[in-house]
Amino acid sequence: MGRSAAFFDLDKTVIATSSALAFGRPFYRDGLITKRDVVKTAFAQFMFKRGGADDQAMVRTRDYMAELVKGWRVDQVRQIVNETLHELIDPYIYAEAATLIEEHQAAGRDIVLVSASGEEMVQPIGAQLGVTDVIATRMKVAEGQYTGEIEFYAAGGAKVEAVRKLAAERGYDLGECYAYSDSISDIPLLAAVGHPSAVNPDKALRREANERRWPVLEFRHPVPLGRRLRNRPAVPVAAALGIGVGVAIGIAWYGRRKRARAAASVL
Repeated sequence: MGRSAAFFDLDKTVIATSSALAFGRPFYRDGLITKRDVVKTAFAQFMFKRGGADDQAMVRTRDYMAELVKGWRVDQVRQIVNETLHELIDPYIYAEAATLIEEHQAAGRDIVLVSASGEEMVQPIGAQLGVTDVIATRMKVAEGQYTGEIEFYAAGGAKVEAVRKLAAERGYDLGECYAYSDSISDIPLLAAVGHPSAVNPDKALRREANERRWPVLEFRHPVPLGRRLRNRPAVPVAAALGIGVGVAIGIAWYGRRKRARAAASVL
């Protein structure tokens, strides 16, 4: 049996936000994008999360982002990300995801973040979680600037191709590997492993997961890593083997009970 790994999508799976949108404010502040760019990107993210994205939509998003970053200095982008990472990303890391990552690591599995966001953003976020392996979008660079062309777009089928390549290089048995994602666009990734789980799934992925009897996990507690609630029951790796729906129901029940108590205290 080969080595094993757990592959995690990033946005809305590990963090409770869009990594690209999170850095919009400092990018705007430093003059890299305009207000129109901020609005357009936010709308595209909203539509994607609302109903998923077909191949044409992903191509449009890819081309728009490539054109947007054309001429940006790579060192400036990295500096902005590193300076604002703690403020913009750390508070949005799901405690459940961080705990699940730790449990996979304790079981001897490699952790790989797989995201359509740029590697300049994904790698530092991974470092926050103790994760060094990243599959992310790579832009072409010339003389320290982005050219507006894409070397690799880590979305849809391209994600699973990169995962299969990594598995071949490292000897992973994909049948023993795990994968987590919130988006219908990651069906190829989830279907490629023996233990897939839908996390905070969009409507299309939830329907697909139910049809395929994949576990559905609900992560609802973004907590800064520095003060994460260690006494919160961890989401066990066993949940990904078949009791994910039970975990989801339990968390939903806990949330309703908490809200009911809050309402009673007000009255």
